[in-house]
This record gives sequence, C-alpha cells and structure tokens, in this order.
Amino acid sequence: MLTTALILLLLLAAAGALAVFLPRLLRGELSALRQQTSSELTARNADVDRRLQAVVETMDRRLSELDQKVDRRLETATKTTSQIHERLGEMTRATGEMIARAKDLGRLEQALRPPKARGGFGELLLENLLRDRLPRDAYDLQYGFRGGERVDAVIRADQLVPVDAKFPLDNFERMVGAEGEAEQELHAKAFARDVKGHIDAIAEKYIRPGEGTYDFALMYLPSEAIYYELVCGKTGALLQYAHERRVFPVSATTFTAYLQVIAFGLKGMQIERNAQAVMEYCGQLQTDFDKFVDDFELVGKHLSNAQGKYASAEKRLDRFATKLDRASEQQAELAPAEPPPPALPRVVDAA
Repeated sequence: MLTTALILLLLLAAAGALAVFLPRLLRGELSALRQQTSSELTARNADVDRRLQAVVETMDRRLSELDQKVDRRLETATKTTSQIHERLGEMTRATGEMIARAKDLGRLEQALRPPKARGGFGELLLENLLRDRLPRDAYDLQYGFRGGERVDAVIRADQLVPVDAKFPLDNFERMVGAEGEAEQELHAKAFARDVKGHIDAIAEKYIRPGEGTYDFALMYLPSEAIYYELVCGKTGALLQYAHERRVFPVSATTFTAYLQVIAFGLKGMQIERNAQAVMEYCGQLQTDFDKFVDDFELVGKHLSNAQGKYASAEKRLDRFATKLDRASEQQAELAPAEPPPPALPRVVDAA
C-alpha cells in the first residue's frame, strides 16, 4: 500500500514537471523549425536569383551579338547603296558615250552589208553589252531549248529572259534608198512583212514559260536607225504588233538601260536574301525570348506560391504558439498543490 502511494506521488510529480517543461520544449523546437525554414527559403531565393542573373547575362550577350550583326548588315547595305549611286553616275556617262558612238554605227553599217556579217556583229555587240553590265553567271550565250532551238542569249533573273540578236535588214536599206514614194512604199511593206515574220519566229521559238522563261522576249537591234523606224517611223504600227506578241525591241542604247536596271534588280535580290536571313535570325531570337518569358513567369509563379505558403505557415505557427501558451497557463492553474511528505511509520520497540 505504501509502495502504491509512493508511485502515485511520483507520477503526480512527473506530470507536474512535464506540464511545466513541455511548452518550453515545444516553443524551442518551433523556433528552431522557423529558423531552418527561413534559412532554406533564403538559400532557394539566392539560387533562383543566380539563375535569373545567368539567364539575363546570356540574353544581353545574344542581343549584343545581334546588334553587331545588324550593324554589319546595315553597313553593307549602305555601301551597296553608295555603289548603286556610283553606278548610276557611270550609266549617265556611259549613255553619253553611247550616243557619241551611235554616230559611228551609221558608217559601220555600210561595212556590214552581208547578212552573215551583220548577224555575227550583232551577236558580238550583244555579248559585249552583257559582259559589261552583268555578272558572268547572270547570262548565257547560245542557250539551247529542249526542242533544239537555240537563242543568242538568255539573262538569268528570277527566270530566263530570251534575247535574239538577228534582224532582217535588206528591205530596210531598200526602203531608205528608194527614190520615189511608190518604190519606198513597196519596200516598206516588204520590211513590215519581214519584221512580223521575225517577231512571230521569236515568239514561237523562244518564249517558253514551261522551260523557265518569262512570257516575253527581247529583240535586240544593233542599228539605231532600224529601232527608230520600228518605234517612230511609218511602220510604227509594228511596235504594237510586237508588244501583242510579247516581243520587245531594244537598241544598243535602250538595252544598256535595261541591263543596268536588271543589274540593280539582281543586287536588290541579293540584299533581300540577306535581309531575309536577318529577319529569320530575329524570328529565332523572338522565339528564344518568348521561351525565356515563359520560364521567367513560371519561376515568378513558384516564388509567389512559396512566399504565400511561407506566410500561411508563419501564421499557423503563431496561432499554434499562442495555443501552447494558453494550454501551459491552463495547466499551471489546474495542477494540484504539492502534498506534504508522508509521515514515517512509528517503530514500536518490541522490548
């Protein structure tokens, strides 16, 4: 009975001590947990900041490289524009020289009366014009089609531009040298038939969109007098017929201007291809930037969630600590007073 009482007293004393020390122990553990959570969150924030800084530095470096590339492309375009202006000045000077040389062609025509000589000379002039105004890979001489027909030259733009350098001259010379109006009218009709036949031949043999040509061809006239007669003379209606057949007559002077425009167009196409490459690079950069924005927003969302969770956990921790304090105070109020020590049993002397 005495042992049971002692055990009961010990249990009561232990319960009182536990009621006093347990809230303190829990508050210490909660404080340590709070400090550990704050340290881990600080470390996570620092790691996220380092990663964001690395991404920002990478984007700055790429943007700097892009700026340098764009500046180089713009510098190249500026140089090309300057070259175009210089070429325009050269074309003006060349046009003046061609006008002066046109006066000598009249005398040269007398030496080129044989048809074979005239054809060879026309092809030579055409080759010289092409060589002087276009890059070598922009034209071909004696270009052959699948049907066996062979045109004097083709100009390679987006598609092929056929150029014919042959032209009937005999009836034109007879028309120019005729003494009377009747004889001149007779030779003019013959000249008109020759021109129409030659235009029809060019349209049928050389305009072949199915083989990569445009729907028109150029008829090169090495004689300025013939070109003038075809465009402005009594047979001027032939020009309309040629245009209807998609055949465009050109002389040495006008063909030079056409070639210059074609040369500028080829350079413009090259600039356009370069600009297209720049735009493709900019598009890729935009895609990379969009991905970066998505990742950045995702990281921000995670950080916002973590911050919200931390604030919620802190509030719960404060409420729990308050409850522990209240429980500790109530336990202290309900704990019984410490009983007096039990009296020792009296020992009766047997004697």
